[in-house]
Amino acid sequence: MTEAGRLFLGVERSIGGRRWVHALETAAEAVSLRIAQEHGLPEIVGRILAARGVAAADALAFLTPSLRDLMPDPSALTDMEPAAARLADAIERRERIAVFGDYDVDGAASAALMTRYLAAFGLVPDIRIPDRILEGYGPNPQAMRELAQAGATLIVTVDCGTTSHEAVAAANEAGADVVVLDHHQTGPLLPAARAVVNPNRQDDLSGQGHLCAAGVVFLTLVAVSRELRRRGARSGDLPDLLALLDLVALATVCDVVPLIGLNRAFVVKGLQVLRQQKNPGIRALCRLARISGPVDCYHLGFLVGPRINAGGRIGDASLGSRLLTMDEDSDAVVLAEQLHQLNEERQAMERQMLAEAEAEVSNELGASSEGPPVLVAAREHWHPGIVGLIAARLKERYGRPAFAIAFGRDGKGTGSGRSIDGFDLGALVRAAVADGLLVKGGGHAMAAGITIERPRLGDFRAFVEERATSSVASLRRADALRLDGAVSAMGLTGALWERLEQAGPYGAGHPQPVLVLPRHRITSASVVGNGHVRATLRGEDGASVSAIAFRAEGSEVGQRLLGRAGGPLHVAGTVTMDRYRGREDIRLRIVDMAETVD
Repeated sequence: MTEAGRLFLGVERSIGGRRWVHALETAAEAVSLRIAQEHGLPEIVGRILAARGVAAADALAFLTPSLRDLMPDPSALTDMEPAAARLADAIERRERIAVFGDYDVDGAASAALMTRYLAAFGLVPDIRIPDRILEGYGPNPQAMRELAQAGATLIVTVDCGTTSHEAVAAANEAGADVVVLDHHQTGPLLPAARAVVNPNRQDDLSGQGHLCAAGVVFLTLVAVSRELRRRGARSGDLPDLLALLDLVALATVCDVVPLIGLNRAFVVKGLQVLRQQKNPGIRALCRLARISGPVDCYHLGFLVGPRINAGGRIGDASLGSRLLTMDEDSDAVVLAEQLHQLNEERQAMERQMLAEAEAEVSNELGASSEGPPVLVAAREHWHPGIVGLIAARLKERYGRPAFAIAFGRDGKGTGSGRSIDGFDLGALVRAAVADGLLVKGGGHAMAAGITIERPRLGDFRAFVEERATSSVASLRRADALRLDGAVSAMGLTGALWERLEQAGPYGAGHPQPVLVLPRHRITSASVVGNGHVRATLRGEDGASVSAIAFRAEGSEVGQRLLGRAGGPLHVAGTVTMDRYRGREDIRLRIVDMAETVD
C-alpha cells in the first residue's frame, strides 16, 4: 500500500462507502513536530498544518496572515491602471455610475462593496442584478442600454462581464463606458470594455486567480484610492477600505474559493470586522439566523449566505445587494425578513425536489451499487433556481457527478451539474455542446450549467455514460476520507476545540479537521429538523458526547444511527461548539462511520 493510502483503523470501506486514510503522511510527521515545537503550538495544530502541506517556516504566517505582506500591487493585474483611472475620473466628475452584478453572494457583496465605496463620495450608483429565470447570468444588451438611457456614463460589472461581448457593445453604443471586474475563466477574446480586470484572463500574470470577485473589487478600490491620492486627495478624505473587509470575507467564504494566500488574510481580517456587526444588513441576518457567539466561516457559508442567495434563487435578485448597502437598521430588518422567508420557502421547495430526484435516482441505480457514472435527474415542475442545490445534494449522497434539470412548458430544460474531485464536468458539458446534444452549456471542473431540449435528454444520458464510466469508477474507488486523528468522547472538550480553532479558519483548500471516535456506541438517535439525525455516542470509558449528521435521514449513515443495532462503531466527524442561551457544548458533526473489526 502506498504512503498516501495508509488506512486509518483498517477501514477499507466505511458505512458511507469510503476508504479511511491518514491525512498526515509518515514523511510529514517530522514537519508537524517542528511546527509545534518552533512556534509553541499544540501537537494537534502542528499535525493539521503539516497534513495540509504547510511548511514549518510558513506556519506562523499561515496562522496570522498579514494583508500588508500578502497584498499585491494592484497594478500587477492586467488592465488595473485604466480601470482605476476611469473610476477616479467618474468620482471627480460626479458622473452617474451603475453597478451590474451577479445574483449570488459574491455578486451581491461585490456590488455592495463598490456602492459603499462610492457612497463615501456622495455618489449613489444604480445597482442592477439580473433575474435568474428571465435574464440569466451576466449583463444582457437590453439591461445595459436601459442603464445608459437612465443616465449612467460608466457601468461597472462585478462578478460577471468577461464574456459579455454583445452587452458591452450595447452599452458603448448607448454612450456608456464599461469596466469589468470579474474572476471567471475566459477565452482569449474579451469584450470591448474600457478595462477588463480579471486575474483569470489568459494574459494576466498576477497569480491572483484564486480571488473571488469581491477580492478583485477590493484590489481595484485600493488602486482607485491610490490614483485619487496621486491626483491630490488627502488620505483622510478617502473611504476606510479595511472597514469593508466584512463584505470581502463573506464573499470569499460563500464563493468557496481556496483559503490560501490573500484570501486567507481577507477572511481572517474580515471576520474581525464582521464580528463588530457594523453592517446593518449582516447584523439583521445574523439575528434572524440565531447566531450566537463569534461569527465564523460556518455561519457565513451555511446560515448567512443561503439567506442572501434566496432572493436570487426564487425571489427578487436585488434583495441581497440592497440589504448589504443599507445604513438604517429598520430598513435592513425589513429586507432581511423577506430574505429569511424566501429562504424558508426555498428549503421547502428543495426538500420536495430532492425527494423526487432521489426517487428517480434510486430507480436508475436499482439493486446495483454502481449504476450510471453521472446521475441525471429531471422534472417538468422543478424550480430552475434550485437545480444547482439538488445536483449538489445528489453528488454528496451518491458520491458521483450529478445533474438536475428543470423543464419548462416549452420543452426546454435549465440544468445544473456538480462534480467530484478529479472529474472535469465543464469539459464534459463543452463536448456535449460540440456534439449538438445541448442548446448551450459551460462551466468549470466542479460545476456546470446547461440548456437542453427535452427530446435530447436520453441522448445526453447516453453520452455522459459513455464518456464518464471508466474515469468516474476509478475516482470513486480511490475516494478516501482523510482523517487527522482519534479522540474519545471524554477527550472532546472545549480546550480541544480551542486548539483546533488555532489552525483555522477552515474552508476550501484548508478543510476542517476530521477526527475519529473509535469504538463508540449509539445510545440514542432521532430525526430532527429537515432530515438531520441527532445522536448520543458513548465511549468505552463511559463518557458521552452529542452528535449530529446533517441531511442523513435515509442515507446509510442515518439508517445505521437510527437502527442503533449492532456493536460499537468508529465515528468520524468535525468538532463544533454549540452555543445557546449562554451555554457552550461540544458536539461532533458526523461525516462518516465504520463498523469495527474485532
